[in-house]
Parts: sequence; C-alpha cells; structure tokens
Amino acid sequence: MKKIWLLIFAGAVLSASSEGEKLFKTYCWGCHHQTAEAFGPSFQTIANHRDKGRIIAQIVDPEGTYKMLGYRRNSMPAFDDLNASQLEALADYILSFKDKK
Repeated sequence: MKKIWLLIFAGAVLSASSEGEKLFKTYCWGCHHQTAEAFGPSFQTIANHRDKGRIIAQIVDPEGTYKMLGYRRNSMPAFDDLNASQLEALADYILSFKDKK
C-alpha cells in the first residue's frame, strides 16, 4: 500500500513540475532562464530570495510589487490570465531551482 501512495505522490509531483516547465517555456523563457541571468533574474536567483507568495504576486502584479522587491523600475508584464493552479505550478517550478543548503 505504501508503494501505491508513493507512486501517486511521485506522479503528482512530476505532473506539477512538467506543468510548471511548460508554463515557463510559454510565458517566461524570453526574459528568464533557469540558472543564468538573462534580461530578468534567473529562476535560481528568484528562488533564493523570494517565497512562493512573492513569486506569485510578482507574476500577477509586477507593477504593484517591483518596489517592494527592491527594483527601481518594472519591465515585467502582468500575467493575470493564469489561473491559481497554473500560478502554483509555475511558482513551484521556480522554487525547484533554490540552492540546496
């Protein structure tokens, strides 16, 4: 029985991760990369300095959050067309790049 629950949990994690990666490639890849700085900060940098709530807030309302995050200006568009499940998957994908301590 333990193995079945483990397989279900692993499947859910992999599906959320693949959904997050798909969203990253659709919405973020033009300005962000997973571990290298590009036009915007890398996901690794973001994950090391923000929690899930701040990541989601920046995706949905960058104009309202950029000063709080220490930026002098905002160049990120708002992605307010993503639903809650997609935002969670994308934030989880970004957080997967957090340095392991």
